[in-house]
Amino acid sequence: MKISEVREMSTGELKEKLYSLKEQLFELRRKKSVGTLERGEDVITVRRDIARVNMVLRERELESK
Repeated sequence: MKISEVREMSTGELKEKLYSLKEQLFELRRKKSVGTLERGEDVITVRRDIARVNMVLRERELESK
């Protein structure tokens, strides 16, 4: 997911996306611990997406003040 795509989303959509990304990260970590994770870089990608969403949410929070 690119930062431009994240910025186009509404705040409600971002919160929903953040929740689903955290669930996805949990599942990837579970698969990693069991040993069934095929692509280890998926964990990194999801973590970066979570960081992007959090950054945009924080920017919007600071703009509203």
